[in-house]
Amino acid sequence: MPGFPAEYYQEADTFSTVLDLYRASQGVQWTMLSPAPMISPGERTGQYRVGTDSPLGDAISAEDFAVAIVDELEKPAHAGKRFAVAN
Repeated sequence: MPGFPAEYYQEADTFSTVLDLYRASQGVQWTMLSPAPMISPGERTGQYRVGTDSPLGDAISAEDFAVAIVDELEKPAHAGKRFAVAN
């Protein structure tokens, strides 16, 4: 993919393969959370954007990423889907 950082390609390709396997599965309950490309310590704002298969932004704080995980666990909204989060 043009412009995709080479140092992240192998990991992204692996997750793409896993996502394809989930989507093809039957009888498996799954949800996949795709963070923004950069996760780093920062401020917990409790606010983040949610999307589906496309990246929403360049970064998310580790604190808001954790909030997104807990929010999905407490109120599942993406069963059988991949979703993305970013600040």
